Amino acid sequence: MKRYLEIKKSKIHGRGLFARRPLERGAVLGKCRTSPNRNATPTAYTLWLNEEHCVDVLCKFRYINHSKRPNVVYYDDLTVVALKPIKPGDELVHDYGDAWD
Repeated sequence: MKRYLEIKKSKIHGRGLFARRPLERGAVLGKCRTSPNRNATPTAYTLWLNEEHCVDVLCKFRYINHSKRPNVVYYDDLTVVALKPIKPGDELVHDYGDAWD
């Protein structure tokens, strides 16, 4: 599925991850490759799993930006899934939570 995605300049922040082809609701886009962030020192690509545990995202999914109107979700096993149909050229966005408002 990753060949369906590309990194481009984002209007939201820096670079973003965009659909190259239509993605159906429920499409599994892949699983995040991560590395434990043992120092709990966040970087731009740190994903907090809970208040005490975080990982650094090592793949294209690190370019998924924040939005209160998400079109993708991370499941507990770090699989990324489309929440609704996504058109070519749409940026993939995830709701990072209330701390990002």
